[in-house]
Amino acid sequence: MLALPLGLIAAIVLTDVLTPNSRPMGPSLLIVAPALAASFASTFVTGVIAALAVAGMLVIGMHSHLLDTLQFEQQVIALLVVSVLVTLFRYLRERRARELAQVRMVSEATQRVVLRPLPRRIGPLSVASMYMAAQEHASIGGDLYAAVRTPTSTRVIIGDVKGKGLTAIGDAAFLLGAFREAAHRQATLPGLMAYLEHSVSWNLAEPTEAEAAGECFITAAVIDIPDGSPRVEMVSCGHPPPLLLHAGRATLLPAVRPAPPLGLGGLTRTDYHVDTFTLEPGDLLVLYTDGVIEARDARGGFYPLTERAAVWTDESPTALIHTMRTDLLAHVGGRLDDDAAVVALQRDHSQFHGQSH
Repeated sequence: MLALPLGLIAAIVLTDVLTPNSRPMGPSLLIVAPALAASFASTFVTGVIAALAVAGMLVIGMHSHLLDTLQFEQQVIALLVVSVLVTLFRYLRERRARELAQVRMVSEATQRVVLRPLPRRIGPLSVASMYMAAQEHASIGGDLYAAVRTPTSTRVIIGDVKGKGLTAIGDAAFLLGAFREAAHRQATLPGLMAYLEHSVSWNLAEPTEAEAAGECFITAAVIDIPDGSPRVEMVSCGHPPPLLLHAGRATLLPAVRPAPPLGLGGLTRTDYHVDTFTLEPGDLLVLYTDGVIEARDARGGFYPLTERAAVWTDESPTALIHTMRTDLLAHVGGRLDDDAAVVALQRDHSQFHGQSH
């Protein structure tokens, strides 16, 4: 790439030097070299190319006896000004690139701390997850998920904080911390949800944010998957229903009596109803946030998750997540308008067979 501006300078200077009787091209063409270098080269290299262009113009001026003319002096000044400007713009572009790289590093570090990657195996379950933040240059937003082992089961939470930005990230981090602390201590799902409701309400109604009380909330669903039984329990607080992939079919599992989102439970007496369903060995359970099902294509159509997932029932959790990410981005044209999170779980095929002998 560097051969292009360097070759341009050499060609222009040689042409003007070897054809002294013609009108010099240098004053009008040498300005292209630093502008071209700024499109791909570093600030230092752009400055060197600019200096060579100025030197080339002076060589042309000396050979053509134009150094003392007003017009040539103006052309030299114009080249100097343009060279300084393109070098400065290149510097500013490099500085912004460094800042964006630092933002990505901080974002990725925050994601690793707040939204810890789920292991590929948790007890008898194979697990895969993905998170796609809508905010440009961010790796985390207001969606959340986590899994905690208890002595007899695996408890999984998925949620979506209302809003975006740092406030949403802070609320998501708080809920994840409360869930990880209490999931293995609370014996029942209703008890766990009551604890999370109390913690979230306390956090959202701090004195510094009292004016926002009642306006902030978190939709969430907590799933309890026992190790020794196919019977799974769920409590939903206004969250989209999970999707069960079984025997070539995709079935939504809506809550019979969903509770209000976390943070709004204090507005009414909350009865946390426990829904149950069966998760057989080989079945896939897909948890997701509304950023998935509300993703729109160019014509405004929502992403048909249930329809698409019906053809993915034979895939592993990892393969399903990869396929869904590709398909979802293709549906929206490459960029989401809202954060999206997905967790896929599959019970080990041999689990209950081994227990029966």
